[in-house]
Amino acid sequence: MTTARTVPVTTEMDGEELDAEDAWHTVRRVGVRRLAVDSFVRFRYGDGFSSSRALALQGALAVVPFLLALTGLAADIDEEKPARVLAAVIDAISPGSGNGDAMVSAVSGSRTSEQAGEVALWFGLVFALFSMTTAMAQVERGTNRIYGIKRDRPARYKYGRAAVMTALLAGPVGLGFLLLVAGSAFADAMAREYGWGDTLTDTFDWVRWPLGIALLVLTIAVVLDHAPRRRQPGLSWLALGSGIAVVLNLLTTAALALYVELSPSFGDIYGPLAGVFALLLWSLLSAMGLFYGTAVCAQLEAVRAGHPDPAYDDPGRPHGVVVD
Repeated sequence: MTTARTVPVTTEMDGEELDAEDAWHTVRRVGVRRLAVDSFVRFRYGDGFSSSRALALQGALAVVPFLLALTGLAADIDEEKPARVLAAVIDAISPGSGNGDAMVSAVSGSRTSEQAGEVALWFGLVFALFSMTTAMAQVERGTNRIYGIKRDRPARYKYGRAAVMTALLAGPVGLGFLLLVAGSAFADAMAREYGWGDTLTDTFDWVRWPLGIALLVLTIAVVLDHAPRRRQPGLSWLALGSGIAVVLNLLTTAALALYVELSPSFGDIYGPLAGVFALLLWSLLSAMGLFYGTAVCAQLEAVRAGHPDPAYDDPGRPHGVVVD
């Protein structure tokens, strides 16, 4: 149960929502260091670590079957070129041992027959959509706790809302992560399979960074606007937290890639499961970045409302009762 202090819904005197200008003035007044520390306190006491672990597992459970679904769909079109592009991208970003990696083998092996492709398509789509929906519901739960809201929406509204948000936002989120995390590998695969020239490849490498960052910042801001059980400030205010989440994701992705590069034993230790373990670790770090960005938005609004303490006082240990 969260012990983060509840953030009151804050509006300006004229009824307007808080925006980026208000956020900037509040950050300057409170100071970056103070805001960062208090946001971490809110993240911790708002069950941020627990929510991150749950979201990471649900996200990883959605990614693998979704990749299988894409492979099953690609197996029936364009002489399997999309499937080869997908397998090449996974092979390039996976720290496993090439085709021996479980994720690469699953994607490559799932197109061995038309029947296998159909099974992978339908099973992967259903399971991936289910996992994405539960992951989006976990985002609501996590953001509620960080804002000090102790109860989520009723189940039918919570999961119905999560399903709608998944249908609308899964594509932009996936495209943004593809551009940032696997954009270079995707361009190389497209050059090999579809004959992209050097000019087109170089242009894609330049464009994918601002496009991917802008797409993720906007999409995450929309998630933060609709996930918590409260009226949120304007998107420009929430863009601060979503921007922090994207920056933290990029930093952790680079750090994970550097660790795998400097530690070649990673693939030897985990063997065929190296890609799965890397996915789980990356999902955990990305989820922590998302909820910390949420904590920054919540703490900034709490400061603006005049309630700067990020958590309630320690209630101490439960009192004892003597019974007959």
